[in-house]
Amino acid sequence: MNPLRALLAAVWRRTPGRIGAIVLAVIVLGAVAGPFWLASPIEQPDIEHGGRPPSLAHPMGTDQLSRDVLARVAGGARVSLAVATIAVMMSITLGALVGLVAGYKGGAVDAVAMRLVDAALAIPRLFLLLLLLALWERIPLAVFIIVVGATGWFGTSRLVRAEVLRLRESEYVQAARALGGGGARIMFRHLLPNAAGPLLVAATLGIGEVILLEAGLSFLGLGIQPPTPSWGGMIFDAREVLVTAPWASVFPALAIALTVLSANLIGDALRDAVDPRGA
Repeated sequence: MNPLRALLAAVWRRTPGRIGAIVLAVIVLGAVAGPFWLASPIEQPDIEHGGRPPSLAHPMGTDQLSRDVLARVAGGARVSLAVATIAVMMSITLGALVGLVAGYKGGAVDAVAMRLVDAALAIPRLFLLLLLLALWERIPLAVFIIVVGATGWFGTSRLVRAEVLRLRESEYVQAARALGGGGARIMFRHLLPNAAGPLLVAATLGIGEVILLEAGLSFLGLGIQPPTPSWGGMIFDAREVLVTAPWASVFPALAIALTVLSANLIGDALRDAVDPRGA
């Protein structure tokens, strides 16, 4: 069986991983299908009578501006999942490249790269993001994704470096060298695939982290800007009607909790599948 398929099958056999996968699949399906069967998340049909409770017409009610909360939660899911997926892919790629080169080359390359990573890790990521995002009055979504992705690879590089240091003296690597394999071929053909398990775990857990980070920054007004719906922004917008229309903030908060929990459950199952001794 293909190693990736075997890993996914091992995750599915674990109850937490199966539950996390099902919940996340439902959220992704709702995000993808939302535009085809829900109202526009920015439509305000009856602004004078906003804040209506959940009903058959509006299963999650409406907010104070009469916008459908279900449509906005689905729209926020599209934004949050897209931001998390792209930013994590970016950070995983950068971290894997730096860790791979540092671990394989060793010596001065390793020392310089890891000291730079240590310096970056000494600065809290949230502080760094607040500093960067405060430079823009209205930050474009693409720039936001790049900033989040470019500040999240430091820990991944250390993880990949540790795996490469463990694997670079393996027999199959020495055999590849003896057969004339170049450094790039050994790194990307032999070392990186064998470090993919921990890397996949880090990516899965990173999705939940980025979703929380995006929601927190949007709540502070530094993340996704209106009228684009985001879960953090929805909670921020609903703070004035928390008592009279609590559903406007409860449902996006619940969406955040379920998405992060399901991603972490999948990540834990992946970790146990990669290293059963740690289960």
